[in-house]
Amino acid sequence: MDGEKQNIAALIAGLDDPDKSKIRAAVDALLASSVDEPGLRTTLEQSLGMRQHANPWAFAYVLAKLPQPSATAIRILLESLDHREPDIRWAIALLLTRLARTEGAIAGLLLELSRRGTVNQRRMAVYCIRDLALRDEASLQALLAATGDVEPTIRVAAVTSMKTRSDGGAAARGRLLELFLADGDVRVRNAAAITLAQLGSDSEDFMAALRAAENSADASLKKAVSAALGLLESKRPASGGGSRSR
Repeated sequence: MDGEKQNIAALIAGLDDPDKSKIRAAVDALLASSVDEPGLRTTLEQSLGMRQHANPWAFAYVLAKLPQPSATAIRILLESLDHREPDIRWAIALLLTRLARTEGAIAGLLLELSRRGTVNQRRMAVYCIRDLALRDEASLQALLAATGDVEPTIRVAAVTSMKTRSDGGAAARGRLLELFLADGDVRVRNAAAITLAQLGSDSEDFMAALRAAENSADASLKKAVSAALGLLESKRPASGGGSRSR
């Protein structure tokens, strides 16, 4: 084995290192060498099928950075959105979001994962859907469905992801108002208040709910209400006029 092949083998072995800094270094070095190493993809693809690897996500990550990533690499990345380490989950989510912009099937897989994955997978899939800035009905319905998830952190993710979905119309605003009024987790109520304000919703029902919550005993809710009122005020015409949305 010549020196270059020994180096590549050592880098591939580094993908299984328990030290994340060493994994990152191996990933970067492999990507830098991929142009001059035509057998790298084949070696990595073969490695994906070997159960003894401690970090299959790292092998899939390198493969997904190469042109035309395989379905196996994408599947492993989707599975790895459940990784125990948040920074690894986010790195994978960013990569999947980038890939989904050119590989149309990935967006559909993320929509499905937002409904049927583990808690971590569902939450990260929602954030991927948000970052894709989709405007289609399927992605809107996926976000609305996630606002009813049993896990409150997923409801928060879905609610905050709705802030750019002005295309949701009255039905989406109505759902957000329901959450602000009645969700059992104050974090969800806080997020709903801010998101409704960011959407410019100043319906009488929402304004009444904000006023009623101004004197809440929960400091975080009071803070969110104050922020929502400030956002709404900043969106009003300078004359103070303007109609209220229903």
